[in-house]
Order: sequence, then structure tokens, then C-alpha cells
Amino acid sequence: MTVHLSGRRILVTGGSGFIGRHVVSDLAAAGAQVRVVDLMAYPDPGVELVLGDLVDPDVLEASLAGGVDAVVHLAAVTSVLRSIEHPDLTYRTNVAATHGLLEGARHAGARSLVFASTNAVTGPMEAPAITEAARLRPLTPYGATKAAAEMLMSAYTGSYGVRCCALRLTNVYGRGMQAKDSIVARLMRAVRLGAEFEIYGDGRQVRDYVHVADVVQAVRLGIESETWEGAMVIGAGTSLSVLEVVEAVRRVAGAALAVRHGAARAGEMPAVIVDPSRARAAGWAPRYVFETGLAGVWQEWSELDLDAVAAGVGAVGAPGAPP
Repeated sequence: MTVHLSGRRILVTGGSGFIGRHVVSDLAAAGAQVRVVDLMAYPDPGVELVLGDLVDPDVLEASLAGGVDAVVHLAAVTSVLRSIEHPDLTYRTNVAATHGLLEGARHAGARSLVFASTNAVTGPMEAPAITEAARLRPLTPYGATKAAAEMLMSAYTGSYGVRCCALRLTNVYGRGMQAKDSIVARLMRAVRLGAEFEIYGDGRQVRDYVHVADVVQAVRLGIESETWEGAMVIGAGTSLSVLEVVEAVRRVAGAALAVRHGAARAGEMPAVIVDPSRARAAGWAPRYVFETGLAGVWQEWSELDLDAVAAGVGAVGAPGAPP
């Protein structure tokens, strides 16, 4: 069964962030009544906003006031390195706040919840590609807390009928990532500032890169389709090494980019190769090959003021802009 979004009350946690802004724009365009809860202001004052931390009971209550039909849960500590440095904060944000949200959402009438998870829940690869069947063996507090949140969601689906879908995302990129510290944003920043780019380790570690527009498509399906339940691996299905990503940025930007090699980072998975067959069978398919999507990212970064680039601010991947 497919649920139409017109008039549906949808709460987006972390809606002011990189992925969140794209999701909110898409849901609003589909006619949903969207409310955002975030620590940061939302760039469009026309979108209803609850400003604050979900761990705060008053913030949670305000977020769910009047009831909700669905939740898109994006709010999290998303940095692997930050999770290692601050495991208590990571637990509080990624697990405790998620439990409170699930409990509040079921009482507020939510029938579905879409969660931004990660393939880091599985830890080192034990098969040629990561699927939903991979055992959970995370290496970092980030991966462990996302796995814990998935288990809570499984319980709320089984015990309370809140259909939860955990999107195990690979590396998400696209317009509007000026404040991000992911590899694509770091590379764009280095090119614009003429800075040297640090490669952690030998650069042969491989990752899958999925465009934010393709993630938005998966979020929509997670809300609308009753068949989207449990874990769903969301990725392009093609992995690139860090060295290959550096070369792709050089080609797209038409610029030299100096690099140096630093120490490998603790907890970093040497390879992330995913098989998104389950999501494909359920109606999802990535539309962007990496270098095509990268060209749109570079176009945005190339037009930013250098002071904004240095400060990590700038265009926000304007909703509706060509990706």
C-alpha cells in the first residue's frame, strides 16, 4: 500500500542539516505539513521549526504537539571521529534521544519512521558486498549507536506497530554541504582555498558514494510504502578509492590539488562495498553516477565567496535547485 503525503503531518529531526534541507523541501513540495526540530535554525522561515535538543523533554513535546503521521529521523552525531572523542555525547544523541523520540512518536500517532542509519553498523566486511543480512559488528561508537537505534526501532515495529525503516546510507554528497567534514566537502574546500588535502592512510580504502537526491527518493519510499520496513542498504553499488575520488575532483574542477598522506584513522573500515539489491527490488534506484553528481557540487562551490568557504558556510543547496 502507498501512502500519499498531501496533508500528512511529518516531523523531520535534523531538518536544518545537509540531508534534512533536501528532505524537507521534497516533502513540502509533495503537500506534507512539515515540522523541523533541530539545534540550528532552518533557512526558510516559512517552515515550522522547533529549536532545541531532542533530549530535552520540552523540546520533544513541542516537536510532537498536535500529533504526527510520520517521522524522518536524521538528527545524530554523524562524525566517526567525533564519536570516538565523545562517546557519551554520541550515546545521548544517537540512542537516548532516539528512544525518547520513538516513545513520544507512538503516543503522537506516528505510523511510520524513516531513520538515517549507516553501513558502519556492520563493521569489517565479511562478504564481497554488504547486504542487510550482514551481522552487526561495529568498530566505533558511531556505528554502535546507530546499531542500537536500529534495534530499538525493530522493537517498536514489533511491539507497537510503528513501521520503522533504517536506511543504511553510504557516503552522501550533493549541493549544500558547505558545513560538512566529509571527504567530498573537504576536497572542494581544499581546491577553492588552494590548500593541501590530507589523505588518511594510503588512500586505497574504498567507499560507495550516493547522491543526496537519491537519498531523498529513498526517504519518500520509506514513508510511503508499507513494504519498506527494517534495514535497507542505500548506495550507488559502485565503490571508489580515496585516490580515485581525488582524481575525479581534479578532473571536475580542472585544478591541481596538492595532497599529503597522514596517519590512518582508528576505526576506519578499509572497504565499504554495498549491494543495494533489496532497495532496488522495492522500487528504488540511484539516478546519479558519481562524476556527474560531483560536477553539480563543484559548480556550487566554485560560485561561493572564499570567505564563506573558509568559514564553512554559503549556499545551502537551495531546495529545487538542479542537483
